[in-house]
Amino acid sequence: MRQPAATIDTRAAARARERQSQLTKPGGSLARLEDLAIVLAGMQGTERPRADKVHVVVYAADHGVAAERVSAFPQSVTQQMVKNIAGGGAAISVLAAETGATLEIIDVGTLQDGAVPAGVIDERAGRGTANLAATAAMTSVQLAAALDAGRAAVERATTAGTQLFIGGEMGIGNTTAAAALACGLLAAPVGALVGPGTGLDQAGMARKAGVISRALQLHGKYLDDPLEALRRLGGFEIAALAGACTTCARNGVPTLIDGFIASVAALVSARTCPGAGEWFLYAHRSAEPGHAKVLEALRAKPLLDLGMRLGEGTGALAALPLIRLACALHANMATFDEAGVSTADG
Repeated sequence: MRQPAATIDTRAAARARERQSQLTKPGGSLARLEDLAIVLAGMQGTERPRADKVHVVVYAADHGVAAERVSAFPQSVTQQMVKNIAGGGAAISVLAAETGATLEIIDVGTLQDGAVPAGVIDERAGRGTANLAATAAMTSVQLAAALDAGRAAVERATTAGTQLFIGGEMGIGNTTAAAALACGLLAAPVGALVGPGTGLDQAGMARKAGVISRALQLHGKYLDDPLEALRRLGGFEIAALAGACTTCARNGVPTLIDGFIASVAALVSARTCPGAGEWFLYAHRSAEPGHAKVLEALRAKPLLDLGMRLGEGTGALAALPLIRLACALHANMATFDEAGVSTADG
């Protein structure tokens, strides 16, 4: 039997809900900011939750399906962007610095030949996945290695005392893998989930849809098992994200889910680890068309809708200040008694 997620502390959530009812405001007037504090209280097992110690891990990998010309950028960009993230020049690097989040970059399967760049952790399960439109994307051994890379990162973060975990990704071709995997898991039509990714035009999107259709036809009879679907259609970074989500849920660590690709990984986790979804918060609604379908399947209510579609974990860090504000309001507002303010009923 698959190990279930940790149990939410309902008593801590109830205490937080009671505190919200006593704060100097009409009940429910701060809406989702109130809900955030209560949900996070249940996750952290404390009446006054915090989101000060936040750890971000960006998993990077290459994809064999890039040979099908499913991206507007060449595959070399994956390695170039890994170096850029490590050097502080990427969007996720800037956002991590601005929010005070710690940032870790893990190469779980780029085409990098030799040592990875300075500041990058080498946990490569392979040098890129195979072409999912022609064969299984990875072997069982590679899948296990990528899942384990996700697990290990969460365990390091937990040991360091992280209060909130964020997983990001980088990999040219990974919206194709994520869309294929989402189609397989949701039994959804390809046209409903295929988007521009890094900026494809209509012809490029049509080519991408055709590649995914071929992959689904090839692997269709194996997709009832989410982990087998992940092995055949996913990517090393998607598998690592799924492993991280599952480990967060089993270890009782709240995780803030980023965009489309991270949400597909969360869907794999939710379908393989009973109760995992209770440990997920959702940062934003991506402009990638397939994200809406995945969020619907997860019954998710994202915090932001800014039209973002970069990945890397950027949408999650953009939403982090809202979570911190929710915690601050919950902890620091005065109660009616403390402030000498009359309640609604006198």
